[in-house]
Amino acid sequence: MINSRNAFIFDAVSIELTKINVRDLQVGMYVSELDRPWTDTNFLFQGFELKNEADVQAVQDQCEYVFIDVKKQSSVLKSKGKEILFSRENTPVKKSNPDKARLKQEIHAAGAVHREVSTVVKSFMQEVSLGRGIDVVLAKDVVATCVDSIVKAPDAAMWLTQLKRWDEYTSQHSMNVAIFAIALGRQLGLSVPDLNNLGMCGMMHDMGKMKVPIEILNKPGRLTPEELTIMNSHAALGWQILLSSRNMYGGAIDVAYTHHERLDGTGYPRKLGSDKITPYARMVTIVDMYDAITSDRVYQKGRSHLEAISIMTQNGGTHLDAELTVKFIDCLGIYPPGNLIEMTNGEVAVVIETNPHHKLKPKVVFLLDEDKQPRTSVLVNLAETNLDKNKKPYKIKRIVRASDYNIDLNEFYREYLLD
Repeated sequence: MINSRNAFIFDAVSIELTKINVRDLQVGMYVSELDRPWTDTNFLFQGFELKNEADVQAVQDQCEYVFIDVKKQSSVLKSKGKEILFSRENTPVKKSNPDKARLKQEIHAAGAVHREVSTVVKSFMQEVSLGRGIDVVLAKDVVATCVDSIVKAPDAAMWLTQLKRWDEYTSQHSMNVAIFAIALGRQLGLSVPDLNNLGMCGMMHDMGKMKVPIEILNKPGRLTPEELTIMNSHAALGWQILLSSRNMYGGAIDVAYTHHERLDGTGYPRKLGSDKITPYARMVTIVDMYDAITSDRVYQKGRSHLEAISIMTQNGGTHLDAELTVKFIDCLGIYPPGNLIEMTNGEVAVVIETNPHHKLKPKVVFLLDEDKQPRTSVLVNLAETNLDKNKKPYKIKRIVRASDYNIDLNEFYREYLLD
């Protein structure tokens, strides 16, 4: 849990503001916000009317631009019309933040799909563990829903892959692999029917683990050689389970059997060479490795996004398909949604959405100030000109782990994105 619930306060009041250069200020305007913290100025109040030329001059002496509340300006100015209020250089803005509203709407919709898919995947695994078959018709339906969600709002879907619980790793992993696989297929320009097939491969790839004893599956320490043999049998077990499931997509059966094979022939269970490993198996192998590396497990802490892609790049050409690995990394971006980043000034933020044309400058929500204390959560597009309180441009220093600063992304999701 993050240090304080106050970290998620966001001004939800819809106030129409206008950004205006201080040289265009007039008596009668109401100054609602400054281009710097109020505490850095000698103004006594946060928000005031410009009652005379001395007030105008005081603001001009201390600021470069301010935000005017049009609704609170004097009646004299209102009668003159809005065109008098700002020059071409000034831009009207909405404090209610339409970008935030859109993102929240997308994450709301993706979240509903995420919960549905999670429930279905858990039910499939329970049925398999009890020796029953998989409802293939239902599986195809939820995969199609998942594909539709990712096509409409890929960043929202990717954000939800970060809401992980180590005690539900196996089911969440299968769901995340399906999401990542679909996202990679979308990056490659696959058709919707192909994305459905690829998503089915991802969702079903680990069903064989339901036949592995739980004490081995969740063992916190290193597996013995005998236990490792049993664990590795999940690939063949998954192949058998899916093969016996009526109308199961053939590609999913192959991927369950093949997703631990390596291009250099050192994988398991059959030590296949690269010529025997299908494109879908190669793709699922890549996303499977990424989610495994970045997830907390009973026996290890998940690594950061940058650590994961570094490991995967090193394995390109031997274990992984190098070209598809690059495509997947390009699909994720440098700072994927749901990752926490630290700025050069010490502030900590969570990435909400990528900027396709500015990959190093995503849209973020700030959570902690430079002293790592909870701050008012503000959505900022780093691709635009945004300055910190010292009037220096925000720059990303590194990706950090949520646990490093006692931040609970699940709580942030509930309180900020779901309200």
